[in-house]
Amino acid sequence: MTYHPKSDFMRVMMERGFLADCTDYQGLDDALVQGVVPTYIGYDATAKSLHVGHLLNIMMLRWLQKTGHKPITLMGGGTTKVGDPSFRADERPLLTPDQIDANIDGMKQVFAKYLTYGAGPTDALMLNNAEWLDGLNYLDFLRDIGRHFSVNRMLSFDSVKSRLDREQSLSFLEFNYMILQAYDFLELNRRYGCLLQMGGSDQWGNIVNGIDLTRRVLDHEIYGLTSPLLTTSDGRKMGKSQGGAMWLNADMLSPYEFWQFWRNTTDADVGRFLKLYTELPVDECDRLGGLSGSEINAAKIILANEVTTLCHGAKAARAAEDTARQVFEKGGIGDDLPTISLSVDDIGDGISIVQLIVKSGLAKSGKEAKRLIAENGAKLDDAPLTDAGLMIDATALSHPIKLSAGKKRHALVKLE
Repeated sequence: MTYHPKSDFMRVMMERGFLADCTDYQGLDDALVQGVVPTYIGYDATAKSLHVGHLLNIMMLRWLQKTGHKPITLMGGGTTKVGDPSFRADERPLLTPDQIDANIDGMKQVFAKYLTYGAGPTDALMLNNAEWLDGLNYLDFLRDIGRHFSVNRMLSFDSVKSRLDREQSLSFLEFNYMILQAYDFLELNRRYGCLLQMGGSDQWGNIVNGIDLTRRVLDHEIYGLTSPLLTTSDGRKMGKSQGGAMWLNADMLSPYEFWQFWRNTTDADVGRFLKLYTELPVDECDRLGGLSGSEINAAKIILANEVTTLCHGAKAARAAEDTARQVFEKGGIGDDLPTISLSVDDIGDGISIVQLIVKSGLAKSGKEAKRLIAENGAKLDDAPLTDAGLMIDATALSHPIKLSAGKKRHALVKLE
């Protein structure tokens, strides 16, 4: 479908590659032109930090605010107690209320970097769906809300159907999740005038449910917009790396490692990622993405700097680039490298190099570390490491030592 948007927000979404689908292009575009559109994305509090996989829709909220509308970050203090079954093979582990609150506190730190919160018409709101879900009366909820849902229709949604097709258990607890998410949209519309819900394309069924419920109960017209589920050009899920999730909180992943993740982007993804994760003009993103050979590396550094500046600040981005230059160009030890500190007690009579490689996060297991050494992929202070039986004692750590896995992953080991 070719649609030519009138509103700045829809134009940005389409030009930069954020838009997968919309429940009503024309209706939403008209609403965006007519006035401020309060818009929400929901985040279940399953970890203490958001990760790179969330960054796409955080950028959508940022653009929404920059184009004159009101973002709502809805924390799932209530829904996290149930768990979203969408496209999962198993049930989520249930968290305690204290764990959920601690996770929400950690996630709030990220949003404050991308959005401006306050009481103004386009200032962002931070809400928690426990506000209306915790006090629900079950019988009233079944009578007033449950009657609007067809089980036949709920079973047809891909997120549920995929579980049932694989004959994997779907608990009644999880089956309720989509009703609760639909109810969130209804309550946000009733309480805060929210007109739009955004999310990844895997949330399409849940979003449509909320729109239908709000029409039936309040007779209000509201909208849904989804973003593509992003994979890298080599087929990996965006935001996952060999070391696990790429967290956005600095206390869970250092700004240097975050910078390095973007610096290691595959050539084919550079232009697309510049459009999605930075605010550089589209023409410049296309120009940089079209570079080849050694020039594309300069574009990757621009990508890493721009994304890290948004998440961790310009100072952290500069420090990460300086460290990378010291490590890669001069073979030195950067100040900003991931560092592991050991006590004399930790070392005892000596600690094996294999253990150090695992402790520093350069390998997940001793077996993987030994394979790295056997395949000449490991270095100790920039010299090839060939002896998997090497023992390191306290004397060897009188100065920090640098461990490397391949050309791009490094860590420092030092004595406390």
